Amino acid sequence: PGQYAPPPGPAQPQQGGGKISLTKNAPAVSLTKHGATGGHMRVNLNWTAREGAAKGRLGKRRRGIDLDLDLCCLWELQDGRKGIIHAIGDMGALDRAPFIKLDKDDRTGAIESGENLHINLDHTKDFKRILVFAEIYEGADDFRGLDAIATLFPVGAPPIDMRMDDCMDASRDAVLALIENVNGELVVRREGRFILPPPGRPRWGKMAVDQAYAWNLEWVASRGKD
Repeated sequence: PGQYAPPPGPAQPQQGGGKISLTKNAPAVSLTKHGATGGHMRVNLNWTAREGAAKGRLGKRRRGIDLDLDLCCLWELQDGRKGIIHAIGDMGALDRAPFIKLDKDDRTGAIESGENLHINLDHTKDFKRILVFAEIYEGADDFRGLDAIATLFPVGAPPIDMRMDDCMDASRDAVLALIENVNGELVVRREGRFILPPPGRPRWGKMAVDQAYAWNLEWVASRGKD
């Protein structure tokens, strides 16, 4: 007679070469269980355009401008405060709320360090959730033909990376990871989700990300980059 075989547990993230890779099949990992309980965790964004993409939609460069991707994050603290960190607004702070800071705006993605967001894990207990995403500022119509990779570098724990390279529509925002406080543990989940801007409002992608994750911020027009 056949025996009952319990369903397999959730796939574990691949760990190789001293780093952890989050994928569609193994999307989540606990920072706390991997020893990342303090210090400043760096979140790095880098990107490349695939061969041949430059002749298509990515080739619609304006005034010779290179592709410019921005690293952004929505944050919410346990006390109810919430907001957004991005290159054309509040870039955050590490020593006071929200304990998250964007360190530079890399207009090309060509420099090795890319764009970096720092999260102060000494304040793990203060975080409720952090949503890390990338937005096209200029140089491309959407994410088709574009490879983005985000890597988390927690102190005292292996790096954690996740890739996004499968956009099939006119999305200008790519949600990379959701970091949530689950019973005192910070858990990172690869989202891998492309978000379309509101119809007729290609510059309002951040608002569409907010709505997709029910952050409920109030939105006004910004003046853009100098």
